[in-house]
Amino acid sequence: MNPRVAYFSMEIALDPAVPTYAGGLGVLAGDTLLSAADLGLPMVGLTLLYRQGYFRQQLDTTGVQRELPEQWRPEELLDPVEPRVTVEIEDRAIRVRAWRWQVRGITGHVVPVYLLDTALEENPAWDRTLTDSLYGGDERYRLCQEVVLGIGGVRMLLALGNGAIETFHMNEGHAALLSVALVEQRLAGRPLSAATRDDLEALRRRCVFTTHTPVPAGHDQFSRELTERVLGRERTEALERAQRFHDGMLNMTNLGLHASHYINGVGMRHGEVSRSMFPSYPVRAITNGVHAARWTSTPFAALYDRHIPEWRRDNLYLRYAVGIGLEEIAAAHAEAKRVLLDEIQEHSGVALDPKLFTIGFARRATGYKRPELLLADLDRLRSIASRMGPFQVIYAGKAHPQDKSGRDSIQRVFQAARELAGHVPVVYVENYDLHRACFLTAGVDLWLNTPQRPQEASGTSGMKAALNGVPSLSVLDGWWLEGHVEGVTGWAIGHDENGPANTAVEVASLYEKLESVILPMFYGRPEAYRAVMRSAIALNGSFFNTQRMLRQYAQNAYGIEC
Repeated sequence: MNPRVAYFSMEIALDPAVPTYAGGLGVLAGDTLLSAADLGLPMVGLTLLYRQGYFRQQLDTTGVQRELPEQWRPEELLDPVEPRVTVEIEDRAIRVRAWRWQVRGITGHVVPVYLLDTALEENPAWDRTLTDSLYGGDERYRLCQEVVLGIGGVRMLLALGNGAIETFHMNEGHAALLSVALVEQRLAGRPLSAATRDDLEALRRRCVFTTHTPVPAGHDQFSRELTERVLGRERTEALERAQRFHDGMLNMTNLGLHASHYINGVGMRHGEVSRSMFPSYPVRAITNGVHAARWTSTPFAALYDRHIPEWRRDNLYLRYAVGIGLEEIAAAHAEAKRVLLDEIQEHSGVALDPKLFTIGFARRATGYKRPELLLADLDRLRSIASRMGPFQVIYAGKAHPQDKSGRDSIQRVFQAARELAGHVPVVYVENYDLHRACFLTAGVDLWLNTPQRPQEASGTSGMKAALNGVPSLSVLDGWWLEGHVEGVTGWAIGHDENGPANTAVEVASLYEKLESVILPMFYGRPEAYRAVMRSAIALNGSFFNTQRMLRQYAQNAYGIEC
């Protein structure tokens, strides 16, 4: 089956052994392509190779983060493909090759993913490094990478014989330069100045754009000077004529928006926020999901296989988890929890108690995620643990090397852990990745999420937890606005999702829910807690998955039946 949809993403989480992802954006991309393979969709994926990955995180005893290259050998895991293409960067012709990873679905359908690579002998030394590091380097390095992804990706697809692609899906603005490549392809050697309104409309009919970032500072922007240096005068002047520069900056999100006929945010609230940010564009919403089979732990997969044998083929069947006995839910969770705690002890030497209520928090360590919100009042936490029942907390997450606030937040968690020692065990899991995420989202008793409203576009970690019967305690933002049913699928932090954010109110709500509702239920009414676990599967696991999400993309954005 010839691909009809090309999915471009700066990062794609394909496998724990292939470190071509940093966090949620890449995991979503990987889950999307896994579901495309399961559904038999005619898709192909494009990303960069990243020979040094994102980074391997090392934490010292005080929480100071050290970043090490994530060395791996592509030739041992990927298949090389023959074609080479050329991209022009800073008036140099840079050669690009590709490696292929095959995503195989439950029916055997394969979605190929091509990872672009500039580490070729014919390229100058610096150009060879362009596909070394994910989100590394300076703005010049980033823009050059985006040329390789957007322009190089379009040319590679053509060289591979995929010239009949109907839809180009940009997963965030990093790939927006594919729009330039498509216009150049249509002009067939004529200058960009010859492009007509019909040419631009033809481009829009072929492009789909998904925005994930509800914060203006989170969108890539490059100065006109740097743009001309990297892209050249002709392309820069064409972008100027198209009015893609604002205040002297090329905004890649705006470029992607302008080039696309279908634009969406990744949650219903995020769609509203994005429409306010980009009022000139008709931003729709398709709520994110996760790949159910990837994120369901072995004990729960076995449980579903016994009771709901069609769940992998059709995730909606997870609605029938309401018929699974609570004792079986509890047994599967106990096994998932044992696996998690064994994993933590093996890799960190910390022995946690499987009988204790266990809270999980694993997010990218950055300011708006607010990992320290739980730790705002350590005396209150000690009091809750002594009066209402003991609990332990597992943290994980990497801070971007240049994010000082994120790095500092990890150290503050470590400091709080030292102060809570003997009262509330707190452990920080080093080098959070796909492998550890599978254990952590399945093995805790409660998933905690504390973003600063309205900065959570969607979030997906709580969706992974729900597939394993783990309810959420979360701020009413992102996907939780849609997945939250109080006391049924979990609990809300705060009360008014439409009012102004108030940290003090949220801290008070968090502690009140933990003290008065959640811990008393877990220790005093375990059957009621297990019923919440079961409802999280039936209501949230059955809906917040990439199978449902991709069917919406196919129908609404791609025009493909599935």
